[in-house]
Amino acid sequence: MPTAPARILTNMAHGLDHQQQPASQEAAAANPNPNPNPASASTAKIDDRERYSRQVLFAPIGERGQQRLLHSHATVVGVGATGAATASLLTRAGVGRLTLIDRDFVEPSNLQRQILFDEDDARDALPKAEAARRHLARVNAGVQLQTHIADLTPHNAADLIADADIVLDCTDNFETRYLLNDLCVRDGRPWIYAAAVGAYAATMNILPRLASGSKPADEAWQPTACLACLFPSIPTGPAETCDTAGILSTAVNLAASIQVTEALKLLTGQSSAMRRTLLAHDLWTGERSEVAAGAPRADCEVCGQRRFRALAGEGRAHVTLCGRNSVQIHEHNRPLDLVALARRLQPLGEVRANGLLLRFHHPPHTLTIFPDGRALVQGTTDVGRARALYARYIGA
Repeated sequence: MPTAPARILTNMAHGLDHQQQPASQEAAAANPNPNPNPASASTAKIDDRERYSRQVLFAPIGERGQQRLLHSHATVVGVGATGAATASLLTRAGVGRLTLIDRDFVEPSNLQRQILFDEDDARDALPKAEAARRHLARVNAGVQLQTHIADLTPHNAADLIADADIVLDCTDNFETRYLLNDLCVRDGRPWIYAAAVGAYAATMNILPRLASGSKPADEAWQPTACLACLFPSIPTGPAETCDTAGILSTAVNLAASIQVTEALKLLTGQSSAMRRTLLAHDLWTGERSEVAAGAPRADCEVCGQRRFRALAGEGRAHVTLCGRNSVQIHEHNRPLDLVALARRLQPLGEVRANGLLLRFHHPPHTLTIFPDGRALVQGTTDVGRARALYARYIGA
């Protein structure tokens, strides 16, 4: 039997042999009778057996695993850099139903690493969840895509995540992660933490305790530590972010690849194969570390004592800093007529709207306003100033 390096070299040689076939010959072999009507070809349904053929050949998934994926439901919270990569991988893998939750819109600075978005999305300032849905629908029409252009809060989290088989955390803040931890532990729903900043990528699987009889025997899992077991409270003090430390797209894609691989294990009924550590990689230095997270901590406030402070909204600010020299105001949960608001703001500054949000630019500030009353105020990190601008232009 050849050694692992020899096997890799052999596989590479086979791949090169295939790639060196002249393009014209390869095209002719693949399509000996070109379709004279390209329009009809573009609307033809892609055969699932062909689409997933290489994934089905991977023995741990196979036909049975692929069928389970096609009947599964994953929710991605945060469709930025990590979330875009994660959503793309899940869609291509054939997860039958995918829910996307995100509060933000596409900007030019996103294009370096957020693989689902293009220049048109940035020019139009499309909400990320909607832009992602449009792109993913062209990738795999067989996946049911549902979007929520919303900030995940204690008031809406249970409804938005109600029937997901797994939740994939691709957010950029611990406030939302502790909310997810509370909700998923309470409901016995698995979730996977992922983060990337600079050249650093980290992931952790959280498998909460299950209520007796809540899952068939072949789907039951041994519980792991939850996020609060390892970090009892939200980290305080300055922390690196994409706005301060930058980010490599390779770190994003590593975090997403590991996260989705772990999700595929669970969704195909192989939770016993899932990693039970907090795993971290620094791609630039090559450093790698793992922290044991194999079992719940007996005195954990969340999974041990079942006290869900984040889910109860304790300590949650109604106004939050969200980087990019901006403040998010989400205390006004009320429907807004964006058409009427655009007419009112038109004489006061530049107004752009796309039916999903409204952007109002009055130098040096820009307000991005959503139909639910939420707003991002860019050009300041002063909460009082952001509140005043909101009250002046939108209403108290």
